[in-house]
Amino acid sequence: MFEKLNEVEKRYDELNALVCSAEIVSDREQYRRLMKEMKQLTPVVEKFREYKKAQQANAESKAMLSEGGLDSDFAEMVKEEFEQSRSDMERLSQELKILLLPRDPNDDKSVIIEIRGGAGGEESALFAGVLFRMYSMYAEAKGFKTEVISANETGLGGYKEIVFSVDGDGAYSRFKFESGVHRVQRVPETESQGRIHTSTVTVAVLPEAEDVDFELNEKDLQIDTFRSSGAGGQHINKTSSAIRITHIPTGTVVECQDERSQHKNKEKALKVLRSRLYDAEKAKHDAEIAGERRSQVGTGDRSERIRTYNYPQGRISDHRIGLSLYKIEQMLNGDLDELIDALITADTAEKLKASAED
Repeated sequence: MFEKLNEVEKRYDELNALVCSAEIVSDREQYRRLMKEMKQLTPVVEKFREYKKAQQANAESKAMLSEGGLDSDFAEMVKEEFEQSRSDMERLSQELKILLLPRDPNDDKSVIIEIRGGAGGEESALFAGVLFRMYSMYAEAKGFKTEVISANETGLGGYKEIVFSVDGDGAYSRFKFESGVHRVQRVPETESQGRIHTSTVTVAVLPEAEDVDFELNEKDLQIDTFRSSGAGGQHINKTSSAIRITHIPTGTVVECQDERSQHKNKEKALKVLRSRLYDAEKAKHDAEIAGERRSQVGTGDRSERIRTYNYPQGRISDHRIGLSLYKIEQMLNGDLDELIDALITADTAEKLKASAED
């Protein structure tokens, strides 16, 4: 580990010198790329330098204790310093192991989130709206920008399907564990007998693919235009501004009718299509890795039940890590950090266990 850390520190120093040179500063693309690499290495180098300071303090206090001849009070102080530096070294060593774990290359990306009603009819569609609101409020709290790409609304204000983007540095790292089936247990407003109904909603979180991640060939695309329609099917404009794009090789279809401009709808639809195809390619690649270990927090499979929202008990339970939090109102208002941090911690622990076994 320390050999690797020395290499990381050496590379960091090289980058530091490079980004200060006039040649690199004048090349905006290269400067941006090097600064991004430097940003990723900074927390590792800072932690490693902290470790080396603790190591030096430990060696110095150990040498003083070995030499002897210290008065009792000073010897006690040096001994405390020795114990403290040893404790710091153990803690920092563990933190460095975590920092050296392979990074998810998509963590810094923006995301596209797709929410679809599942079992439960109108109640499911209404809960899809609740989840959209929850994610939107969480995104706002984190300083991310949310934009609706397409929405299929129901008459009562729910969504059969809603697709939206969350733009911001690190959005994927905060939302990636949301993919799967979300189950809700509550008494619908339309239920006169007060019986609890169970319905489900599926969520898909896709890292937003850039052109360099997945290149679309125009020959593979069938692009159709049609008139936008609102809830209940009524036409909301008289021009064919809505766009439907079919990726012929895979049969993947994306529609976008949120904007009045055909050009903007096409742009948004292509963004979703590129991300869906990239996500499918990523899933295929992951499945092909021999002996791949499944993370404790799940596979990200859309058919995997990940969480239950129980309104009568005020409880949200994440089944992947066995965590129940009795703060459903706060969480549905976007207070998700405690749950998401717990999922990230569980995933990190599983990766540490896997790296120790290798």
